[in-house]
Amino acid sequence: MDFRFSPEDIAFREDVRAFFAEKLPADLKSKTANAQALTRDEIMRWHGILHQKGWAAPNWPQEYGGPGWSVTEKYIFDEEHGLAAAPRLIQFGLGMCGPVIMAFGTEAQKAFHLPRMLSGEHVWAQGYSEPGAGSDLASLTTRAKLDGDEWVINGRKLWTTQAHMANWVFLLARTSDEPKKQLGISFFLIPLDTPGITIQPIHLLDGLHETNEVIYDDVRIPAANIVGNLGEGWTIAKHLLAHERMGGGALGQHKLLLAQVKALAATDQRTDGCALADDQGFARRIANLETELRALEAVMLKTLAKVSADKALGAEANVIKIRGTEVHQRLTELRMEALGQDAMPYDLEALENGWGNRAPVGAEYANGVTPRYMHMRKVSIYSGSNEIQHNIYAKAVLGL
Repeated sequence: MDFRFSPEDIAFREDVRAFFAEKLPADLKSKTANAQALTRDEIMRWHGILHQKGWAAPNWPQEYGGPGWSVTEKYIFDEEHGLAAAPRLIQFGLGMCGPVIMAFGTEAQKAFHLPRMLSGEHVWAQGYSEPGAGSDLASLTTRAKLDGDEWVINGRKLWTTQAHMANWVFLLARTSDEPKKQLGISFFLIPLDTPGITIQPIHLLDGLHETNEVIYDDVRIPAANIVGNLGEGWTIAKHLLAHERMGGGALGQHKLLLAQVKALAATDQRTDGCALADDQGFARRIANLETELRALEAVMLKTLAKVSADKALGAEANVIKIRGTEVHQRLTELRMEALGQDAMPYDLEALENGWGNRAPVGAEYANGVTPRYMHMRKVSIYSGSNEIQHNIYAKAVLGL
């Protein structure tokens, strides 16, 4: 396969890079590069800048307000976005629910929801996991019962990322008891200000508030808020998960982290006056991780060539999800180790909100590095745990 980018692709990359250099606010770039948490207003400020340019939804076709980019252009944009240390937009609407509505929604749902997702008027969360149903999502127990022209929803959802920043949620709920659990699930769209919804914060190991428990107590929504056919939720969920597993496709964030690790290792990090990069053991770890990152990039480019040729994908998304999260985790670990005693196990935002009892010490650039390491422990669970991904790959490719 030909992995080379065309002259047009290279010119497109330069245009994207120039846009980020000119339009990305310095304060947002600094916070993102230093692994500091961004507020909703800060994320939405960057959303507005991208929306004005027409780039808020790189994966969307032109007919729905997207740029209509090729697969290669999407890849290039995603990579440059990461390399520029630009904030990642809240993706549950733009990257997940939006494509679902395009594929399965009614014309009325498309006309109402898609423009509001694009503009940022509606920010979305994902209601999938439950206390007893995470990677085994088919075991969910949240129920939706039709009562006249309304659905009545009862249940609990756990680990609902950024629900406190959202005003809509897409949700899977059980609508019938079928012998095969996957057949009794449906897909719903719910405004989060609906009576009966309670959002309770969950503070994770990094001390920050990103995830939530969301309780649904006799929540009533219009019958028209179901997407697709009754009982089609599992099919829709698989469609969405494919988008989610490929959602972080390019490796710009990984490359930025690697560059930061190298820069830290090149400075004086040891009491003997030698740079950490001169330590053969640490240098070997950097080299090994860079080799793995380049191998992952080769898989990405191979997949890119396959998609560009309109060939069906197999288990590539599973492989990319597994290796991408593992490499990302190891990069954050290595960056934390490179900082040594300056790596702070807390975040300024966490301290300001009462999570911690010590004042911040050390270099400002170190703030957020250890919390980011802690945060990245959970990415191998997203979109189905890596253990589940290994099982899927074994079944699909190895026939086990």
